[in-house]
Amino acid sequence: MSKIGKMIGSFLKAIYRLIDRGIVTPLSRVIYNVNNYLKNHNGGLDKLLNRPNVLLYTSLVLAVIVFLLIDSRVITLVESEAEVITNIPVTVKYNEEAYVIEGIPDTVDMILTGRKSDIYLAKQLGEHEVILDLTDYSASSTPYKVYLNYTKSIDSLSYKLDPSYVSITISNKISELSVITYDLLNTDLLDDKLSVESVELSKTEVVVKGSRKVLDEIATVKALIDLNNEKLTEKGTYNIDNIPLVAYDSKGVILKDVEIVPASITATIKLNSHSATVPLSVLTTGNLVTGKAIASILINNNSTYSLDIYGEQEEISEITSVPVTINVEGEGNKGTKNYNVTISKPNGVRSMSASSATISVTFGDEKQKTIELSHRDIKYKNLPEGLDPTASTGAVIPVQVKGVQSVIDSVSAANINAYIDLAGYTVGDNQEVEVKIESSDPRLSFVVSTKIKIDIKNKE
Repeated sequence: MSKIGKMIGSFLKAIYRLIDRGIVTPLSRVIYNVNNYLKNHNGGLDKLLNRPNVLLYTSLVLAVIVFLLIDSRVITLVESEAEVITNIPVTVKYNEEAYVIEGIPDTVDMILTGRKSDIYLAKQLGEHEVILDLTDYSASSTPYKVYLNYTKSIDSLSYKLDPSYVSITISNKISELSVITYDLLNTDLLDDKLSVESVELSKTEVVVKGSRKVLDEIATVKALIDLNNEKLTEKGTYNIDNIPLVAYDSKGVILKDVEIVPASITATIKLNSHSATVPLSVLTTGNLVTGKAIASILINNNSTYSLDIYGEQEEISEITSVPVTINVEGEGNKGTKNYNVTISKPNGVRSMSASSATISVTFGDEKQKTIELSHRDIKYKNLPEGLDPTASTGAVIPVQVKGVQSVIDSVSAANINAYIDLAGYTVGDNQEVEVKIESSDPRLSFVVSTKIKIDIKNKE
């Protein structure tokens, strides 16, 4: 009330100053001039006007008269204006335990029309709120047309709501049990070396409430567990409270008109740190100059180099090495070349103990030798199900091995991984198939110019 009183007082003072400058002061000057004129003709008037309170009383009476004229709109100081107040919240009164209401907007707009001073005063009178009273309504299959209500704070203003009415549907509220699952949010903000070992929810079922139509749309109810939590900094077991529950439809859209009881639950999360140590393998692209081969490869001045990888146990357990690729196109004439490489994380790896390495490659003169493989040394890949291949007995496959002398001297038939790819092959005899060599050693190259004949039959 004190705030309103101050506002009204300020308004009256402004009007008083306006009247004093525009009416009282000019009128006083007129009276003063008349007084000078009549000075020598009427001494009584001069005495009256010279009394100290006469002008004060006259000014006060004139100010009151002008104020009454303005307040009754005989004199209008400002023209009527209109202003829109947006996003006014709608408060609904109804039996929340028994009914579900659909079609009510969260907010509405209101247009105020009237004098600028009244509009300004109305905007200062606290928070605006629109009331929709549905306490006397019951469930019905037919929509209701209901009007929104706003109590005027200043009677001299005209208020208009947009929308002024809404079409709503009132349904009986139904309760059902629903199984809940969980989603992990902000997993990328969890420490890269940590992974979620297990999650245990305090409840496996919750009560969902809503209209029959809405409950039929529920595909799943999920607990949204946010891993962006300052407590989750190291491996261990943690209890997280107040985890919100959300209902989704089959398209993954959140259903707003569903009440979930309870609205939140507690989850117990176990964090672990799974790691594995794997070697860094060097692959090459491009061709060396003719007659040259790679003699040695050092990674950070070591012939072998390993790094620790972190991630989910089932994913990192399948990783046997982390590859990096260097381009050796046109190299070989210089004795040594250094490469600074960036190590990319394989799929499933969240963190690694190193992200870069220096690779030193030494070149030498290329030599070659031939190693003969038997049909028993050949493996089969991509074999169609239900087929049984047999290589020609006694077949010999010569493999030409190229590299520097010290490297090819250590190669034998036992450490050559030869295979044939049977993808797309069917039943038939004497089918010629190309023999391929699989090698992870960039210091070696293999040439196989002979094909092997195989018979493919159905398994008995």
